[in-house]
Amino acid sequence: MFAVIECGGKQHTVSEGESLKVELLSADEGSTIEFDKVLMISDGNGSKIGNPYVDNAKVTAKLVSNGKHDKIRVFKMKRRQNYRRTYGHRQNFSEIHIESITS
Repeated sequence: MFAVIECGGKQHTVSEGESLKVELLSADEGSTIEFDKVLMISDGNGSKIGNPYVDNAKVTAKLVSNGKHDKIRVFKMKRRQNYRRTYGHRQNFSEIHIESITS
């Protein structure tokens, strides 16, 4: 069984027992989170597709940790203009563990 959920403006395909990194969530580590914006649920027999969301569907997850991704370096340069800029960025994330999918 898997589901497609909307979290942080992105769509994620999740199944029970899976861990994934999503945009930073404002919750404490170890707390339980319910995603009610479920776009699609599929079990072995059939699929339910929402318009835009599936009614009475929930995905329950546990917030494992909050952190930051690796740093990316951004380098800008214009030739012959003596213009060079370097800066970095580290995106925040929340790691969640999917516990159950109900429809």
